Amino acid sequence: MNQPEQWQISGDAAELYERYAVRYILGPWAASLVDAACLAPGDRVLDIACGTGVVTRIAAQRVGSSGKVIGLDLNPAMLAVARSLPTASAAPIEWVQRSALDLGLPDRSIDAVLCQQGLQFFPDQPLALREMHRVLDDGGRISLSVWSSSGIYNTAVGNAVRQFLGDEVAVRFCASRKAPGEAEIRRLALEAGFLDVEVRVIRLEAHLPALDKFVLCHLASTPVASMLAGASAQIRHEIGISVTEQLKHYADADGVTYPEESFLLTGRI
Repeated sequence: MNQPEQWQISGDAAELYERYAVRYILGPWAASLVDAACLAPGDRVLDIACGTGVVTRIAAQRVGSSGKVIGLDLNPAMLAVARSLPTASAAPIEWVQRSALDLGLPDRSIDAVLCQQGLQFFPDQPLALREMHRVLDDGGRISLSVWSSSGIYNTAVGNAVRQFLGDEVAVRFCASRKAPGEAEIRRLALEAGFLDVEVRVIRLEAHLPALDKFVLCHLASTPVASMLAGASAQIRHEIGISVTEQLKHYADADGVTYPEESFLLTGRI
């Protein structure tokens, strides 16, 4: 079995990631992930694979100034952007560069673990779930999401990238959607020791601005950024046009709106 693709990007790409991927693709899901953890004022929260911190900052607002929030990610560029963004009227956030496979936290030191679209990148998913379980205190909760499919937009971008930049680049771009399925994430959570494990599908209508420009900015925020930068202006133009054409049935006044689904797993110890 191939190792999961690690999501490593540079400083400039991390800023674009916050501006495009987080704002339009990940951000709309963040509140529902936090809601599922049933956070209360004073809770100690760990957000694993926090990226630029969209989930972390919502959690900090929920637990208030008496709470404690840690945003943990392996990518220093992501954390640099996370630290630069404001967090008002909330718990202080500690940003930590560390692997999900070795959290470096004491046993039973956390009340809630959050992980939005990170599990698919961990090279040892059972170990990552065991680490999440280890750091949770009695009554602790987990709220974790993974994509339920390749998705309408990502499939279209993957097709265009494969056509104009090649199979290898397409595989790297599509890695974020190569997530374990519903039965697999339930099994992983149960084997890690979680109780009352539930997996449900959550849905929303995703909206993206004009695709001919958005697609290129989005790709520049991913691990294929350097491959895109090395392509000619004509190739980049063709990628944007291809995705726009593939999604023409979802076009609206200022872009596209299309249905999207994700799995949301919850459990406790």
